[in-house]
Amino acid sequence: MSETITFADFERVEIRVGTIVEVEAFPEARKPAYKLKIDFGPEIGIKKSSAQITVHYQPEDLVGRQIMAVVNFPPRQIGPVRSEVLTLGFEDEAGAIVLAAIDKPIPNGRKLM
Repeated sequence: MSETITFADFERVEIRVGTIVEVEAFPEARKPAYKLKIDFGPEIGIKKSSAQITVHYQPEDLVGRQIMAVVNFPPRQIGPVRSEVLTLGFEDEAGAIVLAAIDKPIPNGRKLM
């Protein structure tokens, strides 16, 4: 387990819901990944992300899916892609990423409370 943080620390992390609107292969990535465009609503807009989720997901299954992402980290250059948000997921037993799930529709841009 990691060090304990305060509630104020948690509040500084902006985890928002967004809808995947575009998925592309990312053959230049060191590990298999997709390039995602995610709509976080009018306040935040559409942001780019790279996600190593190719084991469990096909591109056609991802478009229209709502995901959670950290939207207030600084952008990170991943090869030729500038990843603007961190898409959230968990490792399964084999180390493949499973997306953090939302079980009911939520307006894009809403913050995790």
